[in-house]
Amino acid sequence: MATKSILKNVNVNDKQFARTFVQALDEVEDTKYRPIQLSRECREITGDKIKEFFGNGETVRD
Repeated sequence: MATKSILKNVNVNDKQFARTFVQALDEVEDTKYRPIQLSRECREITGDKIKEFFGNGETVRD
């Protein structure tokens, strides 16, 4: 997880959103980290390899 995303300020202006947000925080408060087993090989790609990985950049439209 990116550090920026966990340090983000959250402005709450709606009572219903505030309740839902606090409820979600309460539900995950006691959740513990569980390591998982990856089912596929993970590798890092950079630069031109990213373009190669995603194809030639053409988008398909219906």
